[in-house]
Amino acid sequence: MEREAGLVVIGAGVAGLTAAAVAASHGADVLVIEQMAPGGQISTVEAIRNFPGFPEGIAGYELGPLLQQQAEEAGAAFQFDSVERIEADGARFRVIGAEGAVIAGAVIVAAGSRRRPLGVPGEADFTGRGVSHCASCDGGFFRGQPVVVVGGGDSAFDEAEVLAEQVGEVVIVHREAAPHARSSVRERVEALGNVRAVSGDVVAIEGGDGVARVRWRAGDETVEQPCAGVFVYAGLDPASDFLGDLVARDQRGAIVTDAGLQTARPGLFAAGDIRSGAVALLASAAGEGATAALAAVRYLASR
Repeated sequence: MEREAGLVVIGAGVAGLTAAAVAASHGADVLVIEQMAPGGQISTVEAIRNFPGFPEGIAGYELGPLLQQQAEEAGAAFQFDSVERIEADGARFRVIGAEGAVIAGAVIVAAGSRRRPLGVPGEADFTGRGVSHCASCDGGFFRGQPVVVVGGGDSAFDEAEVLAEQVGEVVIVHREAAPHARSSVRERVEALGNVRAVSGDVVAIEGGDGVARVRWRAGDETVEQPCAGVFVYAGLDPASDFLGDLVARDQRGAIVTDAGLQTARPGLFAAGDIRSGAVALLASAAGEGATAALAAVRYLASR
């Protein structure tokens, strides 16, 4: 199958959905292609507290559908598919997915990031059997039991807070000397009675039928922590492999753009976490989505 669209937006996270809403409201023929739920990675987040307009926070699985509704009401269409590659087709682009191809006059890549694995023994073996990336999804399986959260950023501390309401003890293991989560997040979590944070470098996840312990190094010492579950939030990598050599990417794999969020290839834009130099905040992602949308609309109009 092959169809046409004026503008294809790849990814239905905050950046992609904002781009779709803005571009469609300016009259563009917009098609959003997404392989997950609306909201992308935030769709599994229990409480988002850094998005403007929600002082009490909002669940990611609520925010995503709201942004999708706004884009749909502006006129954007949606297609559930995984994009395998993009090919230049003269002055246009062929966006090739598992379900077919779309010919587009312009493309905004807002595919976001994928969670970075720890790469330690036991991680892959116990995925789905004690190793998880979603506290709100899987926390209930460990009710009253000890768990380990790996990571020192906002995601790790936010998810530790969610877990603290369900499990016995939560141990946050962060590689740095001090966690880099926002101070407000750290203070809120550190005030909980069943959460503690330690500095260490996880070296193995061990067990039998399920996870039984985590081992990490702290200086010259190796610590062995009994636990029933491990929740990994060790960072993110740009989900840009499907682009190949089509555009320039930095050492992390993030897409290089100019100030208008256009790549060196005219008509191809990037927004959100997948862009080199992006700020890892949802408000910034929304702003970049709007900026890329307006640039894409101007580009289409110039043709």
